[in-house]
Amino acid sequence: MTNTGASTKSAPVATALVVSNDAATVQQLTEGLQQFAMTAEVCGEPSSALQTLNRRHFEAVIVDLQIGDAARAILEQVRSSPSTKNAATFAVTGGGSDTTRAFNAGSNFVLERPLSGESVSRSLKAAYGTIMRERRRYFRCPVVLPALLRSREGGELQCKTLNISENGMALTAPIALKPGSEVAVAFTLPDQPTRFTTESKICWSDGSGRLGLQFLNLSQQQKSELQNWLARRLEEILPEAVANKFQKNTQP
Repeated sequence: MTNTGASTKSAPVATALVVSNDAATVQQLTEGLQQFAMTAEVCGEPSSALQTLNRRHFEAVIVDLQIGDAARAILEQVRSSPSTKNAATFAVTGGGSDTTRAFNAGSNFVLERPLSGESVSRSLKAAYGTIMRERRRYFRCPVVLPALLRSREGGELQCKTLNISENGMALTAPIALKPGSEVAVAFTLPDQPTRFTTESKICWSDGSGRLGLQFLNLSQQQKSELQNWLARRLEEILPEAVANKFQKNTQP
């Protein structure tokens, strides 16, 4: 992992929804998340949390069972939503039957009261692989590369990428193209030998040459190569303090 020179507070790499109306709990969770370069969006009311889940994507969701029966509804909504179903979920419990109730509701991890900095850090560290995989799914890596677009009619356009994700890319083209059109795009990632060529669909265009593509038929090998490349780019933006948390256990 590479130090970006940024602090964990100024360079969040993931976002967690924290649902709790207890100020001390919120503070402990927020401080713990910051230690892992994550930012917290706090909702004190269950209804507000449910609305927020409908509008936003989160890599992690932490629900305090002290909010009552609505906690289960929130955890169930996380699992039923296409955008958050793979998010890491945590429940803050009082132990005992609360813990069983949390796992039955679909929580991946449990934080038992009384919370401590050590217990929060330990749980976040255990979940970090899941959190970063979910972040990678939505990660748009800024990168400028040459790309070739070919229409079904045979015309070719020399373009430049703006960013790349697992499912598509944004780029600039010398002319405006119509959303809904299907094109083939070819490009090569930095430091990678594979020449990517895939059918794509134009999802949006701003009319001035900027447009977004959705990949339609990447091979399994290409998907794996792209995912690994994006994972490495994501690791590079982790602050040194976060990287060190994982390196300590691997050093002799």
